Amino acid sequence: MRAITFSAYGGPDVLQLSEVPVPEPGPGQVRLAIRTAGLNPIDWKIRSGAMQQNFAVAFPHTPGLEVAGVVDAVGEGADFAVGDEVFGWSETGAYAEYALAKTLAPKPAGISWVDAAALPVAGETALRVLGLLEIREGEALLIHGASGTVGRFAAQVAVAQGVTVIGTGGSRSLDDLKSLGVVPVRYGDGWAERVRDAASGQVDAVFDATGHGVLPGSVELRGTKDRIITIADGAAFELGITFSSGGEQTREVLTGIAGWVTDHGVGIAQGKSYPLAEAAAAQAESEGGHPGGKLTLAVS
Repeated sequence: MRAITFSAYGGPDVLQLSEVPVPEPGPGQVRLAIRTAGLNPIDWKIRSGAMQQNFAVAFPHTPGLEVAGVVDAVGEGADFAVGDEVFGWSETGAYAEYALAKTLAPKPAGISWVDAAALPVAGETALRVLGLLEIREGEALLIHGASGTVGRFAAQVAVAQGVTVIGTGGSRSLDDLKSLGVVPVRYGDGWAERVRDAASGQVDAVFDATGHGVLPGSVELRGTKDRIITIADGAAFELGITFSSGGEQTREVLTGIAGWVTDHGVGIAQGKSYPLAEAAAAQAESEGGHPGGKLTLAVS
Protein backbone atom coordinates (compact mmCIF):
# COMPACT_ATOMS: atom_id res chain seq x y z
CA MET A 1 0.00 0.00 0.00
CA ARG A 2 0.97 3.65 -0.30
CA ALA A 3 1.80 5.47 2.91
CA ILE A 4 3.58 8.63 3.93
CA THR A 5 6.61 7.86 6.08
CA PHE A 6 9.63 9.62 7.54
CA SER A 7 12.86 8.05 8.76
CA ALA A 8 14.47 11.07 10.43
CA TYR A 9 13.25 14.15 12.23
CA GLY A 10 13.24 17.34 10.19
CA GLY A 11 11.18 19.61 7.97
CA PRO A 12 8.31 18.66 5.68
CA ASP A 13 10.83 17.39 3.11
CA VAL A 14 11.54 14.30 5.26
CA LEU A 15 8.04 13.01 4.40
CA GLN A 16 8.14 10.44 1.63
CA LEU A 17 5.46 8.57 -0.30
CA SER A 18 6.44 4.94 0.32
CA GLU A 19 5.28 1.42 -0.49
CA VAL A 20 4.79 -0.50 2.76
CA PRO A 21 3.09 -3.80 3.68
CA VAL A 22 -0.65 -3.76 4.27
CA PRO A 23 -1.15 -4.25 8.05
CA GLU A 24 -3.09 -7.21 9.42
CA PRO A 25 -5.57 -6.63 12.27
CA GLY A 26 -4.91 -8.22 15.64
CA PRO A 27 -7.39 -8.98 18.43
CA GLY A 28 -9.96 -6.21 18.78
CA GLN A 29 -8.62 -4.34 15.77
CA VAL A 30 -10.09 -3.64 12.37
CA ARG A 31 -8.33 -2.60 9.21
CA LEU A 32 -9.70 0.46 7.46
CA ALA A 33 -9.55 1.36 3.82
CA ILE A 34 -9.03 5.05 4.52
CA ARG A 35 -11.08 7.60 2.65
CA THR A 36 -9.86 10.74 4.43
CA ALA A 37 -7.21 11.46 7.06
CA GLY A 38 -7.23 14.47 9.36
CA LEU A 39 -4.12 16.61 9.79
CA ASN A 40 -3.23 18.17 13.15
CA PRO A 41 -0.38 20.38 14.43
CA ILE A 42 0.88 17.51 16.57
CA ASP A 43 1.66 15.64 13.33
CA TRP A 44 4.36 18.12 12.27
CA LYS A 45 5.51 18.69 15.85
CA ILE A 46 6.28 14.96 16.07
CA ARG A 47 7.89 15.01 12.61
CA SER A 48 10.13 17.95 13.54
CA GLY A 49 11.45 16.19 16.64
CA ALA A 50 10.00 18.80 18.99
CA MET A 51 8.02 16.09 20.79
CA GLN A 52 10.67 13.36 20.91
CA GLN A 53 11.28 13.57 24.67
CA ASN A 54 7.62 12.79 25.32
CA PHE A 55 6.57 11.15 22.05
CA ALA A 56 9.48 9.32 20.48
CA VAL A 57 8.65 7.26 17.38
CA ALA A 58 10.22 4.24 15.73
CA PHE A 59 11.43 4.84 12.17
CA PRO A 60 10.09 4.62 9.58
CA HIS A 61 7.00 6.29 11.02
CA THR A 62 3.63 7.01 9.41
CA PRO A 63 2.03 10.13 10.90
CA GLY A 64 -1.61 10.93 11.51
CA LEU A 65 -4.23 10.30 14.17
CA GLU A 66 -7.65 10.86 12.62
CA VAL A 67 -9.22 8.52 10.10
CA ALA A 68 -12.50 7.98 8.31
CA GLY A 69 -13.01 4.98 6.11
CA VAL A 70 -14.54 1.58 5.46
CA VAL A 71 -13.78 -1.54 7.49
CA ASP A 72 -11.77 -3.83 5.22
CA ALA A 73 -10.79 -6.67 7.58
CA VAL A 74 -11.72 -7.62 11.14
CA GLY A 75 -9.56 -9.05 13.91
CA GLU A 76 -10.79 -11.48 16.57
CA GLY A 77 -13.21 -9.82 19.00
CA ALA A 78 -13.66 -6.59 17.04
CA ASP A 79 -17.24 -5.34 17.07
CA PHE A 80 -17.41 -4.03 13.52
CA ALA A 81 -18.06 -5.84 10.26
CA VAL A 82 -16.45 -5.58 6.85
CA GLY A 83 -18.14 -2.75 4.96
CA ASP A 84 -18.98 -0.63 8.00
CA GLU A 85 -18.34 3.10 7.55
CA VAL A 86 -16.50 4.42 10.61
CA PHE A 87 -14.34 7.23 11.93
CA GLY A 88 -11.96 7.63 14.85
CA TRP A 89 -8.32 7.26 15.83
CA SER A 90 -5.69 5.24 13.95
CA GLU A 91 -3.17 3.04 15.75
CA THR A 92 -0.77 2.72 12.81
CA GLY A 93 -0.82 6.19 11.24
CA ALA A 94 -3.52 7.87 9.18
CA TYR A 95 -1.45 9.06 6.22
CA ALA A 96 -1.90 5.76 4.39
CA GLU A 97 -4.27 3.74 2.25
CA TYR A 98 -4.95 1.33 5.12
CA ALA A 99 -4.67 1.59 8.91
CA LEU A 100 -5.44 -0.48 11.97
CA ALA A 101 -7.73 0.88 14.66
CA LYS A 102 -9.71 -0.08 17.74
CA THR A 103 -11.25 3.22 18.83
CA LEU A 104 -13.92 3.90 16.24
CA ALA A 105 -17.58 4.78 15.95
CA PRO A 106 -20.09 4.42 13.13
CA LYS A 107 -20.01 7.33 10.70
CA PRO A 108 -23.51 8.81 10.43
CA ALA A 109 -24.76 8.77 6.86
CA GLY A 110 -25.23 12.52 6.85
CA ILE A 111 -21.59 13.28 7.69
CA SER A 112 -19.13 13.43 4.80
CA TRP A 113 -15.81 11.60 4.82
CA VAL A 114 -13.96 14.91 5.11
CA ASP A 115 -16.06 16.09 8.05
CA ALA A 116 -15.79 12.72 9.80
CA ALA A 117 -12.00 12.73 9.60
CA ALA A 118 -11.93 16.26 11.03
CA LEU A 119 -14.01 15.49 14.12
CA PRO A 120 -12.12 13.28 16.62
CA VAL A 121 -9.38 15.59 17.90
CA ALA A 122 -11.27 18.88 17.72
CA GLY A 123 -14.49 17.42 19.08
CA GLU A 124 -12.87 15.53 21.95
CA THR A 125 -10.75 18.52 22.96
CA ALA A 126 -13.66 20.96 22.85
CA LEU A 127 -16.03 18.75 24.85
CA ARG A 128 -13.31 17.85 27.37
CA VAL A 129 -12.45 21.47 28.16
CA LEU A 130 -16.07 22.58 28.33
CA GLY A 131 -16.67 19.77 30.82
CA LEU A 132 -13.67 20.76 32.92
CA LEU A 133 -14.84 24.38 32.97
CA GLU A 134 -18.27 23.20 34.16
CA ILE A 135 -19.86 25.86 32.02
CA ARG A 136 -23.54 26.41 32.72
CA GLU A 137 -26.53 27.94 30.96
CA GLY A 138 -26.65 31.69 31.39
CA GLU A 139 -22.92 32.11 31.99
CA ALA A 140 -20.42 34.04 29.84
CA LEU A 141 -17.57 32.05 28.31
CA LEU A 142 -14.56 33.65 26.61
CA ILE A 143 -12.96 31.49 23.91
CA HIS A 144 -9.60 32.62 22.60
CA GLY A 145 -9.32 31.41 19.02
CA ALA A 146 -13.02 30.82 18.51
CA SER A 147 -12.51 30.75 14.75
CA GLY A 148 -10.02 27.85 14.94
CA THR A 149 -10.99 24.22 14.61
CA VAL A 150 -11.24 23.44 18.34
CA GLY A 151 -12.52 26.84 19.40
CA ARG A 152 -15.24 26.91 16.76
CA PHE A 153 -16.54 23.48 17.78
CA ALA A 154 -16.55 24.51 21.45
CA ALA A 155 -18.28 27.78 20.68
CA GLN A 156 -21.13 26.08 18.84
CA VAL A 157 -21.64 23.53 21.62
CA ALA A 158 -21.65 26.23 24.30
CA VAL A 159 -24.10 28.41 22.38
CA ALA A 160 -26.41 25.40 22.02
CA GLN A 161 -26.23 24.97 25.81
CA GLY A 162 -27.48 28.51 26.42
CA VAL A 163 -24.08 30.03 27.19
CA THR A 164 -23.10 33.53 26.08
CA VAL A 165 -19.92 32.97 24.10
CA ILE A 166 -17.47 35.78 23.49
CA GLY A 167 -15.02 34.61 20.88
CA THR A 168 -11.80 36.19 19.67
CA GLY A 169 -10.71 35.86 16.07
CA GLY A 170 -9.16 37.67 13.15
CA SER A 171 -11.01 40.41 11.30
CA ARG A 172 -11.97 38.05 8.47
CA SER A 173 -13.62 35.57 10.85
CA LEU A 174 -15.80 37.95 12.86
CA ASP A 175 -18.86 37.73 10.60
CA ASP A 176 -18.65 33.93 10.63
CA LEU A 177 -18.50 33.87 14.44
CA LYS A 178 -21.48 36.18 14.64
CA SER A 179 -23.46 33.85 12.37
CA LEU A 180 -22.85 31.06 14.91
CA GLY A 181 -24.36 33.09 17.74
CA VAL A 182 -20.98 34.13 19.14
CA VAL A 183 -20.21 37.67 20.29
CA PRO A 184 -17.15 38.31 18.10
CA VAL A 185 -14.12 40.24 19.33
CA ARG A 186 -11.05 41.02 17.25
CA TYR A 187 -7.85 39.67 18.77
CA GLY A 188 -4.60 41.66 19.00
CA ASP A 189 -3.62 44.71 21.02
CA GLY A 190 -6.47 45.90 23.21
CA TRP A 191 -8.33 42.59 23.10
CA ALA A 192 -8.99 42.57 26.87
CA GLU A 193 -10.70 45.95 26.77
CA ARG A 194 -12.82 44.86 23.83
CA VAL A 195 -13.81 41.67 25.65
CA ARG A 196 -14.68 43.64 28.78
CA ASP A 197 -16.93 45.90 26.74
CA ALA A 198 -18.56 42.94 25.00
CA ALA A 199 -19.11 41.02 28.23
CA SER A 200 -20.93 43.85 30.01
CA GLY A 201 -19.96 42.21 33.27
CA GLN A 202 -18.13 39.18 34.60
CA VAL A 203 -16.50 36.59 32.36
CA ASP A 204 -17.36 33.31 34.07
CA ALA A 205 -14.86 31.04 32.32
CA VAL A 206 -12.04 31.20 29.77
CA PHE A 207 -11.00 28.62 27.16
CA ASP A 208 -7.65 29.44 25.53
CA ALA A 209 -7.31 27.49 22.29
CA THR A 210 -4.54 29.68 20.83
CA GLY A 211 -1.52 29.85 23.15
CA HIS A 212 -0.79 33.43 22.09
CA GLY A 213 0.05 34.89 25.49
CA VAL A 214 -3.49 35.70 26.55
CA LEU A 215 -3.45 34.05 29.97
CA PRO A 216 -2.37 37.07 32.10
CA GLY A 217 -5.08 39.22 30.53
CA SER A 218 -7.60 36.43 31.07
CA VAL A 219 -6.74 36.34 34.79
CA GLU A 220 -7.35 40.08 34.97
CA LEU A 221 -10.74 39.66 33.31
CA ARG A 222 -11.72 36.82 35.61
CA GLY A 223 -10.24 38.33 38.75
CA THR A 224 -9.05 34.83 39.65
CA LYS A 225 -7.13 31.90 38.12
CA ASP A 226 -9.92 29.39 38.49
CA ARG A 227 -12.06 28.30 35.51
CA ILE A 228 -9.34 29.25 33.02
CA ILE A 229 -8.02 26.43 30.86
CA THR A 230 -5.52 26.44 28.02
CA ILE A 231 -4.70 23.69 25.56
CA ALA A 232 -1.80 25.55 23.96
CA ASP A 233 0.17 27.84 26.30
CA GLY A 234 2.97 26.30 28.37
CA ALA A 235 3.08 29.47 30.47
CA ALA A 236 0.11 27.97 32.31
CA PHE A 237 2.43 25.88 34.49
CA GLU A 238 4.26 28.95 35.83
CA LEU A 239 1.05 30.93 36.19
CA GLY A 240 -0.82 28.21 38.08
CA ILE A 241 -3.45 27.83 35.38
CA THR A 242 -4.83 24.50 34.17
CA PHE A 243 -3.26 23.06 31.01
CA SER A 244 -5.43 20.32 29.52
CA SER A 245 -4.08 17.69 27.14
CA GLY A 246 -4.28 13.98 26.40
CA GLY A 247 -7.99 13.39 26.35
CA GLU A 248 -10.08 10.23 26.45
CA GLN A 249 -10.22 8.24 23.24
CA THR A 250 -13.30 6.04 23.42
CA ARG A 251 -16.17 4.99 21.20
CA GLU A 252 -18.54 6.81 23.55
CA VAL A 253 -16.66 10.07 23.05
CA LEU A 254 -16.80 9.68 19.27
CA THR A 255 -20.52 8.90 19.38
CA GLY A 256 -21.10 12.00 21.48
CA ILE A 257 -19.17 14.14 19.02
CA ALA A 258 -21.19 12.78 16.11
CA GLY A 259 -24.37 13.52 18.04
CA TRP A 260 -23.51 17.20 18.30
CA VAL A 261 -23.08 17.27 14.52
CA THR A 262 -26.22 15.36 13.58
CA ASP A 263 -28.56 16.67 16.29
CA HIS A 264 -27.37 20.27 16.72
CA GLY A 265 -25.69 21.15 13.44
CA VAL A 266 -22.26 21.69 14.97
CA GLY A 267 -19.65 21.70 12.23
CA ILE A 268 -15.96 21.97 11.44
CA ALA A 269 -14.71 24.75 9.18
CA GLN A 270 -12.90 22.93 6.40
CA GLY A 271 -9.70 24.13 4.82
CA LYS A 272 -7.89 22.59 1.89
CA SER A 273 -7.98 18.86 1.17
CA TYR A 274 -4.67 17.60 -0.23
CA PRO A 275 -3.96 14.35 -2.08
CA LEU A 276 -2.05 11.82 0.03
CA ALA A 277 1.10 12.36 -2.04
CA GLU A 278 1.10 16.06 -1.09
CA ALA A 279 1.21 15.48 2.67
CA ALA A 280 4.43 17.52 2.93
CA ALA A 281 2.69 20.57 1.45
CA ALA A 282 -0.25 20.07 3.79
CA GLN A 283 2.01 19.95 6.84
CA ALA A 284 3.92 23.00 5.61
CA GLU A 285 0.64 24.93 5.41
CA SER A 286 -0.35 23.82 8.90
CA GLU A 287 3.06 24.71 10.30
CA GLY A 288 2.87 28.13 8.68
CA GLY A 289 -0.26 28.94 10.68
CA HIS A 290 -3.70 30.26 9.73
CA PRO A 291 -4.69 27.51 7.26
CA GLY A 292 -8.25 28.84 7.18
CA GLY A 293 -9.89 25.64 8.35
CA LYS A 294 -9.22 21.98 8.97
CA LEU A 295 -6.65 20.44 6.64
CA THR A 296 -7.26 16.90 5.43
CA LEU A 297 -5.72 14.32 3.12
CA ALA A 298 -7.89 12.67 0.47
CA VAL A 299 -6.69 9.08 0.34
CA SER A 300 -9.28 7.42 -1.89
